[in-house]
Amino acid sequence: MNAIIDELRAICPISTTGADLAEHARDWWPLAMRWALQAQVPQLPSVVATPSTTDEVRRIVLACARHDTPLTVTAGRSGVSGASVPLFGGVVLDTTHLRGVVSVDRTSGIVEVLPGTFGPDLERAVNEHGLTVGHFPQSFDISTVGGWVACHGAGQFSTRYGKIHDMVVGLEVVLADGSVIRTGGAPAAAHGPDVSAMFIGSEGTLGVVTRVWLRAHEVAPVRRKAAYFFASFADGVAAMREAIRAHATPAVLRLYDAIEAQRSHGGDGSNSTLIVLDDGEPEIVAATLAVVDRCALAHGAVRAPDERVDHWLAHRNDTSGLQALTKKGFVIDTMEVAAPWSKLTSVYTNVVAATSAVSGARSVSAHVSHSYLDGACIYFTFVGQLSSRDITDATTAEHERLYLAMWNAAQRAALTAGANLAHHHGVGLNRGRFMREAMGDAFNVVMALKQALDPRDIFNPGKLGLPTRRGAMPWSGSST
Repeated sequence: MNAIIDELRAICPISTTGADLAEHARDWWPLAMRWALQAQVPQLPSVVATPSTTDEVRRIVLACARHDTPLTVTAGRSGVSGASVPLFGGVVLDTTHLRGVVSVDRTSGIVEVLPGTFGPDLERAVNEHGLTVGHFPQSFDISTVGGWVACHGAGQFSTRYGKIHDMVVGLEVVLADGSVIRTGGAPAAAHGPDVSAMFIGSEGTLGVVTRVWLRAHEVAPVRRKAAYFFASFADGVAAMREAIRAHATPAVLRLYDAIEAQRSHGGDGSNSTLIVLDDGEPEIVAATLAVVDRCALAHGAVRAPDERVDHWLAHRNDTSGLQALTKKGFVIDTMEVAAPWSKLTSVYTNVVAATSAVSGARSVSAHVSHSYLDGACIYFTFVGQLSSRDITDATTAEHERLYLAMWNAAQRAALTAGANLAHHHGVGLNRGRFMREAMGDAFNVVMALKQALDPRDIFNPGKLGLPTRRGAMPWSGSST
């Protein structure tokens, strides 16, 4: 590796210190966090390179190609599926110095931004022009635009503003041969397949995104909110479906089952809670909330205090409780899938039952977080405990066995009930073993894209369940 390290040193700032290598060997995937607590990683990179221009990225990619060295792109590393873990070592390309809003087309509402720009910095910059991108994931403070694109992210206001693919106008991408392409441009193009879509959600396996053009909206003049209690989760889902099918799409429409309502909103454990928030023009917001209110009441809802929404706004990005359980040795994770409305309650019932049946499972709960005309995302949280003894003494192998057992039960129950593989957390390392199962023969198309664009398997090898020529996987999850 010394030869490529010397080449990279001549291109941009690099680091080979142990602390930096260890920090860039993980993301917020709960299993990686567990490894970190045990001072373990699957593999350390050899060097972290921090370019600040597209040309520097291009030169790094070419250097990796010459030396047949794997390249993993990282930024905020807020992902929760292991996509940023450099499974085969090599070079980590840190994009956080590729940051800032380059230009704003105020008339068209298009923002040109570099991929290492963090969420708050993007919003502050576009707010100065009276605009908002409207993308507010739970990881907003510690995630970047490039990460949103790479992992096909969704923000908490997505029912109004859409997922990241609805926001992308175009991309600049460095390919494995060093060429730089630009995709997209004018709206609603019909010049063949959408090339931008090939890279959205590709998790750094097909190219390095070095510039993004995003659609932005006027900052909303009005915000209104409402909350409801439902006797059952199924009643809440039915009300949501009717509202969305009537084209009432508030920015936030989130339904919590009784367990999560009690944990997150102080409920008594007997009711599901729906929170509603909308931004926009007064007439549209009023009409939207009126439709939601009508649909909720038609399914037996009782209006709840608006303070439920205020509480959610104040605590929506707080994951300290889950982190505390992880540090105490509990097995804990979240799984988000999407399903058609006709299958959503079955997905909920089946996943809760299958995961609860795993020996060691202690809690399984869910909420519906993002809604669409044809279905919605349902987001599960599961907690397991190895034994009644001091669980901080549990070995890594014991922890992993329970983690994998709960994940396998939950994911396969979701797929069997008609859900997809993932909604916004991506595939990364954790879900790779399910890709063929979820996609069927369509997975062959993904493999063909990888072979065509990255035939030497330089970019993020071992992710998305793609086969790799680089040898045995340090971790695949396939043993359970």
